[in-house]
Amino acid sequence: MTELVCPHCFAINRVPEDRLADQPKCGKCGTHLLPDAPTDLDDNSFDRYIGRHGLPVLVDFWAAWCGPCKMMAPAFKQAAHAMHQRASFAKLDTEAAQTIAARYQIRSIPTMILFRQGKEVARMSGALDAGGIQRWLQQHL
Repeated sequence: MTELVCPHCFAINRVPEDRLADQPKCGKCGTHLLPDAPTDLDDNSFDRYIGRHGLPVLVDFWAAWCGPCKMMAPAFKQAAHAMHQRASFAKLDTEAAQTIAARYQIRSIPTMILFRQGKEVARMSGALDAGGIQRWLQQHL
């Protein structure tokens, strides 16, 4: 069994590993548990999503005023669409969630951090295109 955190209501769902490819839905709200677009996280949802999600989670730390962040956003969404069954993708606005950004010592944005079982396993700062995001992620999965 794999635990998946719902990207909408953040309920914990247990899904048999052989059913991950069947587009599982949340038992509480019916949302797809493996969306093909990034999930928006905040101070309230970050720890639950990162800590309890059974798949690796790639988080894009960004801010609305950041030009490179705006340029990378479509590429991050494209990578999420391409790889949503191997990893979950999430975004965290560092201006709105300053406590989380400080905890992970985000000094430049965009910064991507790959988490596995709540622990940081890899980090990359700077904007990448969709292919670069996918190649980097595949190296660290």
